[in-house]
Amino acid sequence: MPFVIKYLIVLFLTATFSFIITPLVIRLVEKIGAVDKPNARRINKVVMPSAGGLAIFFSFTLSVLLFLTYIVGTIKTSKGYLTYFDYVFPLVLSSLIIIITGLIDDIRELSPKWKMLGIVVAATSIWAFSKFRFDNFKIPFGGPMLNFPPWLSLILTVIWIISITNAVNIIDGLDGLASGVSLISLFTMGLVSYLFLGNVNVYLPITIFVLCAAIIGFLPYNFFPAKIYLGDTGALYLGFMISVLSLQGLKNATAVAVLTPMLILGVPVTDTFAAIIRRKLNNQKVSVADKMHLHHRLLSMGLSHKAAVLVIYGIALIFSLISIILNFSGRVGGILLIIASIFGLELFLETVGVWGENRQPLLKIFTRIGNSKK
Repeated sequence: MPFVIKYLIVLFLTATFSFIITPLVIRLVEKIGAVDKPNARRINKVVMPSAGGLAIFFSFTLSVLLFLTYIVGTIKTSKGYLTYFDYVFPLVLSSLIIIITGLIDDIRELSPKWKMLGIVVAATSIWAFSKFRFDNFKIPFGGPMLNFPPWLSLILTVIWIISITNAVNIIDGLDGLASGVSLISLFTMGLVSYLFLGNVNVYLPITIFVLCAAIIGFLPYNFFPAKIYLGDTGALYLGFMISVLSLQGLKNATAVAVLTPMLILGVPVTDTFAAIIRRKLNNQKVSVADKMHLHHRLLSMGLSHKAAVLVIYGIALIFSLISIILNFSGRVGGILLIIASIFGLELFLETVGVWGENRQPLLKIFTRIGNSKK
């Protein structure tokens, strides 16, 4: 049987297993107390089962360790042959640390420092036992390649993983939001890695699409009206997986290679960046929660729960499309595309009021121009 047919069967089995196991996970998390109780910041009005990320983790792990390890085999690298098991096992092991951290938080709510410790340990683990790392960078516009020493590679890798993981966790505020945005981001990442890294690392797109299949099986239970939430178990897990898998695209990283995952993850990255700036402007701690995130602002504008989620899905798709176009653009076209994207994004953020009250510099400039008698 051709590999493509076998792989499609694996994707189907992964999605099916995720769909079947999610109701069992709902019963499990209710018994162990991993539930989301209503409060001032929550959207839910009743107690909801959380930690739904367990279903995605179980489905993905089963597929990559059992099915894919059997059908993929080995590839030849510059340092010899690498089996798929050797490639993916450190990823599964490190993500298990994240799953445990998130599950404990869903049950008894960890303090931010303990949650951060779990992410740092997982990030250090993946750096130490695999090649998922940020170890060099090519200066744009014909500059030299910079090779980072191990200590700097570790620091940059940990910072990257922490940033992306927390960014995905922050947007997990509406039914199906984080899981849907993660699915869009991962699918785009898989497509880009297949088109531009397929000859170098065929394992990467294969692994990404299996994770997509696991999310697809879970999403019907998580989309509005949700029967189970991702919880920190799922949001941290998806953020961690996205951050680690994107590191493979940073090998011999150019400016475009670094910008691509940033654009693919445009929604969580932008929301996190805006939250940090907004809280600094308001003289608040960065860790202080508020209800000014993108999904909160869309709801305050009168959009329904489902409509707000679909709007953010649409924004995620736009970011993904821009990231794909960027990889096909020339130098000048790429720079113009980035400038236009930043300009359009700023207008959108000001329109929905993400920066806060009376912080709309571009809109005020356009207003003055429009009201000018000249």
